[in-house]
Amino acid sequence: MGAIKKEYYPNYSYDDYKLWEGDWELIYGVPYAMAPAPMIKHQAVSNKIAWQLQELLENCQKCQALLPVDWKIDDSTVVQPDNLVICHEPQYEAYIVKAPKIIFEVLSKSTASKDLNLKFDLYEKEGVSFYVIVEPKESYAKVYRLNSEGRYVKLADAHNESVDFVLEECSFSFDFSKIW
Repeated sequence: MGAIKKEYYPNYSYDDYKLWEGDWELIYGVPYAMAPAPMIKHQAVSNKIAWQLQELLENCQKCQALLPVDWKIDDSTVVQPDNLVICHEPQYEAYIVKAPKIIFEVLSKSTASKDLNLKFDLYEKEGVSFYVIVEPKESYAKVYRLNSEGRYVKLADAHNESVDFVLEECSFSFDFSKIW
């Protein structure tokens, strides 16, 4: 017996996704359960990221920090980053369609492989300017910036450092020591 052919795998769309109960992501037509709920440390770190982003963007007229919201990339891909910064006015109430400028993903045991590999490649391909992978258990973050060739280059391994995020619309320095 050979491997199962890709065309035999189920392939779901946004219309299917909207009907599902619970928290899901849909990547290239494949569903990924977001359960179980994140651990307390994961939630605490994500909350501190949100507060700091909110404060740093308070005077920026074009950018805003968001908590998990659907980013509908196409009919077969919908993701919910943990924390994100957008610098555009969303055209829909239920989801965004333009790439965020900054995405923070806080790793958990059940999603780490997806965040480190599948989402890394997806966010790079979709042109997310900065991708921050936060490891709450070890209290560090890997900060990647999209270069002119459309590839992520590691900007920093941050623990107690501040990292500058330079966007066309706004710039700020994020203090990682405040999120642990």
